[in-house]
Amino acid sequence: MEQSGTSALLQGAVQDLASDVVSALRGGDHVRMSGTGATDDLEGNFALAAVRVLGADLLLPHVLFPTPPAPEALAVFRRTVEAFPPRADAAPTVKWSHWAMSRTLRRLDTPLAGAPAGDRTAEPDVAGWLDEATWQVLTHQLAVLAPLAVPGEDCAVARAAQRRPVDVARGFVRAVRRRDWQQAAGAGRWLTLLDGVPDTLGLAAGLDFVELMGGSDPRVSLQVQAARVMRAAGALV
Repeated sequence: MEQSGTSALLQGAVQDLASDVVSALRGGDHVRMSGTGATDDLEGNFALAAVRVLGADLLLPHVLFPTPPAPEALAVFRRTVEAFPPRADAAPTVKWSHWAMSRTLRRLDTPLAGAPAGDRTAEPDVAGWLDEATWQVLTHQLAVLAPLAVPGEDCAVARAAQRRPVDVARGFVRAVRRRDWQQAAGAGRWLTLLDGVPDTLGLAAGLDFVELMGGSDPRVSLQVQAARVMRAAGALV
């Protein structure tokens, strides 16, 4: 029961943070961090765990517009990056998620204290699995790594997505049919940035439908709103 209660609290904290990001994306404003503030009174690293789940998307509005993040948002983001380095045997998505956070921190703040100069831009040495993945697995993995779907990002994951736009489109349709709104929203965000997406997909209308059906989950709304902001800024659809 205690573990179940903790999981529910963490999920609620992540949703609060996602709602803050959605508000900032819609208003072109700072991330207010009300969700993190609500968790500051809890024991241990609970607040940092919530930020870790949301990942680099916590500061996404400041990457897309761009604007300087509020000091408190940047501070908790930095503490999370420093507190949760991936283990050597971590899954590729974990390593890439941490890399995305570190890269965002480098964009918006000074480099991590104590980090060797040669490691500040090094990508994880794991990306080939995406080229070998089926289109179903590819879409799932890219949805998990949606924080990497930002304009101008040139990394192995983004290049793998660029090589397989039709497969990602197929995955988007499959996720919609399966009512997996979070995966559909993440795939749709990637598709907003890819060349070669079939015109017959109707991505804009598809994202509207995903938001309509899954928008009660702020993490779905975050991905859809991110796609809209990037599209409005001139990203390819």
